[in-house]
Amino acid sequence: MGKFIVIVLDSFGVGFMEDVPRVRPQDTGANTALHIFEKVKGLKLSGLEKLGLMNTLDYETDIMKKNPQAVWGRSALMHFNADTFYGHQEIMGTKPRHPVMEPFSKSIEAVSNKLIQKGHSVSFIGKGNLRVLLVDGCVTVGDNLEADGGQAYNVTATFDKIPFEKEAEIARIVRDEVHVSRVIVFGGRNVPVEKIIGAYEIKDWIYAGINAPGSGVYDEGYFVQHLGYGIDSRVQIPSLLGKKGIKTILIGKVADIVENPFGESIPGVDTAYVMEKTIEKAMEMENGFICTNVQETDLAGHKEDGFLYADRLSVADKYISRLMPLLNPQDIMVVMADHGNDPTIGHSHHTRENVPILIYKKGVQNIFIGDRKTLSDIGMTVADYFETEKPENGESFLKLLSKKEEC
Repeated sequence: MGKFIVIVLDSFGVGFMEDVPRVRPQDTGANTALHIFEKVKGLKLSGLEKLGLMNTLDYETDIMKKNPQAVWGRSALMHFNADTFYGHQEIMGTKPRHPVMEPFSKSIEAVSNKLIQKGHSVSFIGKGNLRVLLVDGCVTVGDNLEADGGQAYNVTATFDKIPFEKEAEIARIVRDEVHVSRVIVFGGRNVPVEKIIGAYEIKDWIYAGINAPGSGVYDEGYFVQHLGYGIDSRVQIPSLLGKKGIKTILIGKVADIVENPFGESIPGVDTAYVMEKTIEKAMEMENGFICTNVQETDLAGHKEDGFLYADRLSVADKYISRLMPLLNPQDIMVVMADHGNDPTIGHSHHTRENVPILIYKKGVQNIFIGDRKTLSDIGMTVADYFETEKPENGESFLKLLSKKEEC
């Protein structure tokens, strides 16, 4: 036994899934990784190149080549649409269920009445069914406009007016009244309430909310928590490992969206920070599981900024290159994604894409683990590695890694 490390490059997809023309036609043609290489000429990601990124794309540039010695594969998404929350639940071994999807307008009156009952002041932004709540003059509640419509609601605030803990209390009231997959509570500092209100937008004449990137809350002091619905954490990897006394550390956005009742959770957004923490914790750990989410790639995708996306990838890649030689022969590292977010596709939402599965284990080379059906294969492989109770979904590929090639 040793360390099993999973690094999720949030939204770094490698090509749209076969079902996209039928279930998400707006994502037809999406390929986040390929289109970033096409847009940002001269992009060099040495660590990911070594791990076989270009193998997953079946594509090369002048300076990024396939690696015949790589251990790699791809995975489809089993969860519906393309979602960070559900993607990470799937990685941890949850069998995805079809989420409840409905616009906030279906619940706005019930939520408003409950907030008033709890002593909060409530007013409305917008008209008719296309409204957003303004709570206590500084917290907005409305549809999430970045994820698929009707899948999540946002609770947004400026920490200049309200501390996160108080905002989270409002979000929990919302959570108790609605049935969508997520209520996302977040905010930032040095953001006027007027700027948040000014980011009010309507989507498809069905959804009304605050454009999160446009609100300015991501720019300074950003903090977020995801309040999920219908996920049984008892059959996920952190709980299964924790019950056996195996240390689990979640770093970055995954710390906000996956329950870790026995382990350590370290939230963070800045790419350098979460990757530094990953290396720090890996060096302190002899045996255990680390999962890190690199969120800034996804934020760049929402901004439709391929150059910013490439910059955040470059930062992550440097740390991945640093980490590999520090690992012991029994350790395993997997670099992957949870969905796509192609900044060139013509919209600012996630894209339903296959994701890369890039594996590093000293002495193991030249293995294709196949095109997997679910991200849960990662969780099942983690359980197999630590010889724990199995999660509810997935198929382990651990035995495939027993093949060794001479270096």
